[in-house]
Amino acid sequence: MKTHLTQSYVSSLKPNPNKALWITDDEIKNLKLYVGTGGTKVWYLYYYDLDGKKASKKLGAADKLTVAQARLLAQDVGGRVIRGENVKKEKPSPKHTYGDFLRDHYEPWVSANRKTGRETMQIIRSAFGFLMSRPISELSVMEIEQWRTKRLSEGRKAATLNRQVTALKATLSWAYDRDVIERKPLEKLKQLSEADSDKKVRYLSRDERERLFKTLDEREERIKSGRDSHNRWSKEREYSTLPSLRSAHFVDHLKPMVIVSLNTGIRQGSLFRLRWSDIDFQESILTVRAVNVKNEKTVHIPMNETLTLTLKKWKEQTGGDGERLVFPSPKSGEVMDSCKSAWANLLKDAEISNFRWHDMRHDFASCLVMNGVDLNTVRELMGHADLKMTLRYAHLAPAVKMKAVETLDK
Repeated sequence: MKTHLTQSYVSSLKPNPNKALWITDDEIKNLKLYVGTGGTKVWYLYYYDLDGKKASKKLGAADKLTVAQARLLAQDVGGRVIRGENVKKEKPSPKHTYGDFLRDHYEPWVSANRKTGRETMQIIRSAFGFLMSRPISELSVMEIEQWRTKRLSEGRKAATLNRQVTALKATLSWAYDRDVIERKPLEKLKQLSEADSDKKVRYLSRDERERLFKTLDEREERIKSGRDSHNRWSKEREYSTLPSLRSAHFVDHLKPMVIVSLNTGIRQGSLFRLRWSDIDFQESILTVRAVNVKNEKTVHIPMNETLTLTLKKWKEQTGGDGERLVFPSPKSGEVMDSCKSAWANLLKDAEISNFRWHDMRHDFASCLVMNGVDLNTVRELMGHADLKMTLRYAHLAPAVKMKAVETLDK
């Protein structure tokens, strides 16, 4: 059935989760809009090729082409078909390099549409700088295989290389979907086995945990004492003083952020975007919204007493409420982008090495497993899409396994 397509109509179209939709324009013959079950919207032109066979030409995504632009492009392609041109097998310009493609097309899109867009571009440029001057259509599986082999010989982990290659392949899939390239050149490239992934689990020993919190407390007292000393100095010279920190629960965001991370396993990016509306003190539930989660799946985490008390004190101190960020940037008040310096200094003072902020997520899961929590529950609390990611912690539950086999004694 033909439909009069307008921009507002196209934007308002909702996907049918059970069936893809094809909508034909009533102005341009054989211009169709495809709406996938996942919400993808793509313009196509249907026509008869030089052999009289029915064919189609992908014109582009509806988020890149307006209705008017799609109609103009369809008219142009249709005219070339009438003139006998083979539009199906058009080749991209060999001068169009991978670097050009990233700069002019992919980077603007991923930065605007993915919350991790900037990090993705940093990964790609850092890992694949040698590809930037290459024609995008000439990237090959063999070349990336050789690159991986070299990196493995240098001691790089398979999981790290897999993440980098996944980011690279995502750019090429995006290019294919928008007719920049005619095939996905790395489609046959398989992932490496991540047998070394269990070595990446890093959690705090009991002694390290004690040192970490002792150092946090010492840091709090040092900053409070520094404020007291400054105010005494200012008062003696009749200068204006700063508010005393003695009555504050915390001197700044660092200690409450560490407590939240260790008691929820929340990722740093999600922590930075956490809002007070995500915290339900009545039900003792902290919600990590799907938009702030790596796999875009909402996660609900029960709050223990330590976490609840910490957040209540922090809310009282900051006056947080509603859609305000729980931990806004002290400088801008917007979403924080890093706390590397404070974290690095804390670890140095606590004499803790080889422990990243993300390792607090591993610590959360590891402690749960070592305390006898079943892996499926850990999976749900971590927000893992499947059990495969959670299995890296399985070796930390020998007591649970022993209890399981002891049932056979009965």
